Amino acid sequence: MNRLNSYLTAATIAVACFASAAGAQTTGDLFSTPKVRRALDYLKATEPDTIKDQIKACEIPAPTFQEQKRAEYFKQRFTELGLKNVRIDGIGNVIGERPGAGAGPTLVLAAHLDTVFPEGTDVKVKRNGSILAGPGIGDDCRGLAVILAVARALNEVKIETQGTILFVANVGEEGLGDLRGARHLFNDELKGRITHFISVDGTGLGVTNAGVGVVRYRVTFRGPGGHSFGAFGLPSPIHAMGRAIEKISRFHVPAQPRTTFNVGRVEGGTSVNSIAHTAWLEMDMRSESVTELAKLEAEFKRAVQEALDEENARGAGSKKLTVEMKMVSQRPAGVTPADSPIVKAALAADAALGITTRLSAGSTDSNIPISLGVPAITISGGGAGRNAHSLDESFDTTDSHVGTQRALLIVLGIVGAR
Repeated sequence: MNRLNSYLTAATIAVACFASAAGAQTTGDLFSTPKVRRALDYLKATEPDTIKDQIKACEIPAPTFQEQKRAEYFKQRFTELGLKNVRIDGIGNVIGERPGAGAGPTLVLAAHLDTVFPEGTDVKVKRNGSILAGPGIGDDCRGLAVILAVARALNEVKIETQGTILFVANVGEEGLGDLRGARHLFNDELKGRITHFISVDGTGLGVTNAGVGVVRYRVTFRGPGGHSFGAFGLPSPIHAMGRAIEKISRFHVPAQPRTTFNVGRVEGGTSVNSIAHTAWLEMDMRSESVTELAKLEAEFKRAVQEALDEENARGAGSKKLTVEMKMVSQRPAGVTPADSPIVKAALAADAALGITTRLSAGSTDSNIPISLGVPAITISGGGAGRNAHSLDESFDTTDSHVGTQRALLIVLGIVGAR
């Protein structure tokens, strides 16, 4: 039995769940058409084109909050692919619609436009055999290429779906973008329309069904400042910040549920011979558990306050430091259950392609729909990536077509095919 035929068996579980929940066609009908086989063959044969799309997207700079050039390119591509009502919404998301025949779900298939790299970064992609190297080549230029490939395949073999697919290239997934693109989709642009959500993010063949909660703070210490010799003894914002970081470094967090913390950025002072007026740090805290994240956040606030009090106690005179703790990002935690139809659709696709499914937790655009009770997963885009979020990021294209095929199968497992 070949892999696709095995899918016809494995997919019945997912399709049955979908049919009962959303009124789809009967079990077994969905993948009986030769069109699905042709679509899979097409995706394998045209994977070089998908790789070209991946490189092209990656060479258009798109720092978080500066995604407009890449967004304009994807608006053009969506239009070329014949998607309907193609637009850039009020926050910068690119949306194109592929209407279904009706009486089916409305699925968003998304990938994020933004990268973690600042303006001016060299984003030229270099190729050495099967290896592509360039900032953002996997995260998330791969995801962007995959959603284009899915749309191309549906068009090429003329698959009509029962449900509607909304293709989205969204802004603000990374860092202090704080999932603003996904938030806008659910709170404004597509409010009340989306029944299912899949984001394609990163490389490999994982499935993220749990959203890791994230809280981020900027902590700013302020004081009178002065000359390092003439005003010696005044409390120092940089010293207070150092005390806080030292305390943070000694936090103990559980391995399960996975909980993490990191001071990612620091800044302060004006010269080596000046007591600083200000100093600030940015703190990232994450957990799979809402309870553990709340505990960590409380411990962090205590550490900052203790650092302030200790530095003020050390300093001479009446001039004291103050501190401001400002939350700059918050991502909700949650989970799409492993027995939900959307996860079962992914499991069935993996079974068809001989993939061992790895369910995991992460902080992705899916955090938003999961927190709202909308069935959502994030899938990896295939291939093999290394050094994400670094200037040395790379992507191995070996068998990367499997990720593209898998994305198509999961999509059809949700929206159905006529």
